[in-house]
Amino acid sequence: MKLYPTKRAVALAALGAPVALAVALAAPGFWGAAAAWMLMTAGLLLADALLAARPSQLALTLAAPGVMGLGRPEEASVEAAFTGPGPREIELALGVNARLVASPVRQRLTLGGGWGRASVSLTAQRRGDGRLEQVWARWRGPLGLMWLQRTETPDRAIAITPDVERVKEQALRLFSRDALFGLKAQMETGQGGDFHALRDFQTGMDLRAIDWKQSGRHGKLVAREFRTERNHHVILAIDTGRLMCAPTSSGPRVDQAINAALLLAFAGLKIGDRVGLFAFDAKPRVSSGVVAGAQAFPLIQRLAAGIDYSTEETNFTLGLTTLAGRLDRRALVVVFTDFADPTSAELMIENVGRLMRTHLVLFVVFRDEELEALADAEPVEADDVSRAVIAAGLLRQREIVIGRLQRLGAQLVDARAEDLGISLLNAYLDVKRRELI
Repeated sequence: MKLYPTKRAVALAALGAPVALAVALAAPGFWGAAAAWMLMTAGLLLADALLAARPSQLALTLAAPGVMGLGRPEEASVEAAFTGPGPREIELALGVNARLVASPVRQRLTLGGGWGRASVSLTAQRRGDGRLEQVWARWRGPLGLMWLQRTETPDRAIAITPDVERVKEQALRLFSRDALFGLKAQMETGQGGDFHALRDFQTGMDLRAIDWKQSGRHGKLVAREFRTERNHHVILAIDTGRLMCAPTSSGPRVDQAINAALLLAFAGLKIGDRVGLFAFDAKPRVSSGVVAGAQAFPLIQRLAAGIDYSTEETNFTLGLTTLAGRLDRRALVVVFTDFADPTSAELMIENVGRLMRTHLVLFVVFRDEELEALADAEPVEADDVSRAVIAAGLLRQREIVIGRLQRLGAQLVDARAEDLGISLLNAYLDVKRRELI
């Protein structure tokens, strides 16, 4: 319990000073009036505190979500209930850690019968563990001279994950279209195709699909029908090093990479492939192994939520070598990373080349919109020309790295942050359609 005076009490005490001074100047024998005024004020403060509702009579109940998506506001509520006669109104405030923002910071709540509930909007700033650290409640006595305050420390944790709801919405919109590959049998033939059924040959079908032996048995032309091979291993390898965690105008690239990875994981598990998550910076941080079935998506989600931001340089040799050692069959490895120049990308290219001897690598890079804007901006002063030349040079170096990756045979997704998820999913479906795995 904490007690302190209100503005009204301070004004009441200050009001006695000029009155006491005037009395002392007019009649010095009545100097004790000043002391009497202070004693009267102190008595009123004490009486107000004694007449007010006791902090022990207040019960504060905090309700908040256990999980929330990054950038998607959620609502928490604080319920205040007095067991005896309570004040007409109460002020509430909710304290959170740096990963959360609470709005409003402080609010006044009118009570009815000693009970009331206040809503607080919570917005996540960064992934990780958000914490509701303290709840403050204060109210005034019946004379309005004293504040009584109660503080509780619920220390409630909220897991801040990528915006999974948006990921699911995107995936469900795509799954609602008949065009999504893998939801129905396809007439795709090839070395990796799974035999599905026999059907009567019809005009326009591929002649290579005719099964001559079965046609002879049935006395009519019969063709093989294939469907896309499933049960592939898809590994989502996310670089969480310094460059990927650096802030940009649309947020850290690692958050955008995780959102795109979750969209691909949701679609891949739905189609029937096996999906694994791997994250690394100076050393491996997360390794899930491969999981199957849509019911495994929450596991991938929880692991992705635990990927923290890093200031360390990425060790591609250790990360990709460790990943390759854990793969026991050919897989599609989706690498999310960023690079600054050909020199810093040299080790990355070397290790990606070794990985591609056994596996198919789908390389995901982010278009640097800031550099593109600087390079394309109309110059107004001399410094603008210098910026444009430097930006154009950096973009050319980036294209050199991309060209080397393509010559190695890596599949490439180069898209803006807002288009990354859809572009990645289209590339994944194209890989399956062409049976490259």
